Amino acid sequence: MIKLSQKLKQQLWWLIISVDYNYSRIAIADHDLTDDAFTLWLEDKQDYKNTLDECLRLDLPIARFARIIKSEGLNSYVGTKVHTKKGYLYKSRIEINEPVAWYRDDATTTEQQWAREAILKAILTQLVENEVYDGSV
Repeated sequence: MIKLSQKLKQQLWWLIISVDYNYSRIAIADHDLTDDAFTLWLEDKQDYKNTLDECLRLDLPIARFARIIKSEGLNSYVGTKVHTKKGYLYKSRIEINEPVAWYRDDATTTEQQWAREAILKAILTQLVENEVYDGSV
């Protein structure tokens, strides 16, 4: 579960309401990855902003970003392994690299985009499924 401040929840709800609950209208305007956090700037596809200051800024701890990549299986693939002692073959997930290192070093541009979209989807899903906008937030 991603911890969001009350202010950020309110801003996300206003973004959801402004796109008339059409989540496909929410776009990632830009992103940034530092050693401590992963930042997304969100905007409405039908109301593009001129600067990032006008977009909704969403900061996630790097550990949460890594968990989402790992849970989505983006940094791994299903492959065949050989049991070390018994010698039989079995299917297993083979990790390419640690999640953040995979994102920085191994992922293609498309795979990086998938990771960013997976984070946005996880946040919006959590907000909609676990929170109810009551107008007083």
